[in-house]
Amino acid sequence: MSANFKAYLMLTLCAFFWSGNFIVGKFATLYQVPPLTLNFFRWLIVWIILIPFTFKDIFLNIKIIKEKFYSILLMSITSISIFNSVVYYSLNFTQVLNGALMISTIPVLIIFISFIFRVEKINLNQVLGLILSITGVVIIITQLEFSRLIHLDLNKGDLWLLVAMLSWAIYSTMLKTHKTGLNYLTFISVIVTLGLIFLFPQFLFEFNNQELIKFNFAFILIISYVVLFAGLGAYIFWNKAVLIVGPSRAGIFLHLMPVFSSFMAIFLLNEKLMNFHIFGAIAIILGIYLSSRKKSLS
Repeated sequence: MSANFKAYLMLTLCAFFWSGNFIVGKFATLYQVPPLTLNFFRWLIVWIILIPFTFKDIFLNIKIIKEKFYSILLMSITSISIFNSVVYYSLNFTQVLNGALMISTIPVLIIFISFIFRVEKINLNQVLGLILSITGVVIIITQLEFSRLIHLDLNKGDLWLLVAMLSWAIYSTMLKTHKTGLNYLTFISVIVTLGLIFLFPQFLFEFNNQELIKFNFAFILIISYVVLFAGLGAYIFWNKAVLIVGPSRAGIFLHLMPVFSSFMAIFLLNEKLMNFHIFGAIAIILGIYLSSRKKSLS
């Protein structure tokens, strides 16, 4: 089995696990699980699981961690502290279908961010792809009522998802541009450790506002999924795969998410597929297609 094939398999599983994360995140809102608190406990449990196996390696590589501290810190904030909290929070206000379709534009954003960081050159196809993908997102957040842009009458959840999209694009690009040389489990332990520092105030904010978790069977199922599959499994697979095939090629697999998530949302949550979803998806798919044709124009 080639390294590339293994990477593609891991990326497919990532897309599946993260698609399920949208569904579980939506169930969390239905069972009144506070989103920021959910993210804090998610990564706290991941840290508890990983640290016995990684703390020795962390201390052995403390010099590397100090040298690359600021880049590691930014990767921690964008992935652990911002992306996950924002996604869970946004699902209180928007459909899973909206979230999955919008998140699927991240690969195009990765290409754009890679260009800004001078990791890759950008060509006309990629520029057109970026424009089409953004058009698809606009269609979804306005629901084909473009006057909403003028009156700023937009869904709060969709607007927060824009923050999540940019955050993950930056993280994925930095995985390639700021390699640490750390073992992937050690790297995850480090970014989770730093991420928890910024997640704790989020937890305190909800706690002080009496947004408390009810430790029942539903919460146990939700936290188990986000820890084992959307947390540990997906992050390990994603980080390993990006190092093999690069952020742009890895990002393409995120386009499987709206496929997985759409079926899950329709059949598990009874969400309705509307015209604006279809038109937005067509624009996004065309944008993705153009963005992936890197060698046709330069």
